[in-house]
Amino acid sequence: MKILVTGSAGFICGYLIEDLLARGHEVIGIDNFSKYGKVEKSYDNHPHYRFVEGDAKNTELMKELASDCDQILAAAAMIGGISYFHHYAYDLLAENDRITASTFDAAIHAYQHGHLQKINVLSSSMVFESTDTFPSKEGEQRLCPPPQSTYGFQKLACEYYAQGAFEQYGLPYTVIRPFNCVGTGERRALCDSDILSGNVKLAMSHVVPDLVQKVLKGQNPLHILGQGNQIRHYTYGGDLARGIRMCIEDSNAVNQDFNLSTPVSTSVLELAEAIWRKIHGDSLPFRYVSDIPFRYDVQKRVPSVEKAEILLGFKAETTLDEILDEVIPWIREQIKLGGI
Repeated sequence: MKILVTGSAGFICGYLIEDLLARGHEVIGIDNFSKYGKVEKSYDNHPHYRFVEGDAKNTELMKELASDCDQILAAAAMIGGISYFHHYAYDLLAENDRITASTFDAAIHAYQHGHLQKINVLSSSMVFESTDTFPSKEGEQRLCPPPQSTYGFQKLACEYYAQGAFEQYGLPYTVIRPFNCVGTGERRALCDSDILSGNVKLAMSHVVPDLVQKVLKGQNPLHILGQGNQIRHYTYGGDLARGIRMCIEDSNAVNQDFNLSTPVSTSVLELAEAIWRKIHGDSLPFRYVSDIPFRYDVQKRVPSVEKAEILLGFKAETTLDEILDEVIPWIREQIKLGGI
């Protein structure tokens, strides 16, 4: 199968493209390097991978690339941590809407004039930002109040693009919602600004790398946002890649939406203490202080994961303990290299 992946230089796509190539698929990646700058990937010279430096908002280029593809994974977007939602509230809405419209225009054209079979839309757990129903099943995003953040609202709009393209043009789709992807390869973005958290400057505002950095840099007590009772489901990038690939491959995924996540809930405080113990062992008692949280710091995000298991056979099985064993050494090395 030949698959066009937008935003191919991004964090999750790094895991995904490697997985797709290992399964024998042919991949075309497009990215404008706007987030991290130029990056090298282990598969850059793979015989079944072609990279195009370009902008997904360039509809004519997108039409050309999609013309002989079987499927599209629409992953290109402005995306970042929680501070990102606040600094770029308008750009997240406007820029991501332009990217989405261009990608769907190209997909509709390729469906009508080429042999495109389906578009796969990478949405977000933030569509459930305003829910008070837990675990949140697929469909709850249409029942609960709309997201309060512009990022969450635009991701919900992506799902409506899929609905509209199917209803008007018959374009098949799959909506994919990753939850709290964690892994290696996530770096400081070009547009990130430093934020002081206690005595440590941070850029990404993603909870796992930020907490790891602070502990590695010796912060004591550890600064966390709010009381640390925010609930998240930290899901390994390799598991998410496998789930996304199954959404692309499996006919049961056509015109469906899926939450892709570990079933395990973890509070930020539990995460912080786990990271502390991994780095300090029992040599230092765990201590923390609470900082003022961001406005859109969702307090509880708990997905229902049964649908993906029943229809696709997908389960995210990598434990948080295993994730931290991989991520902490990588971040330690990135601190030395200045990559974070």
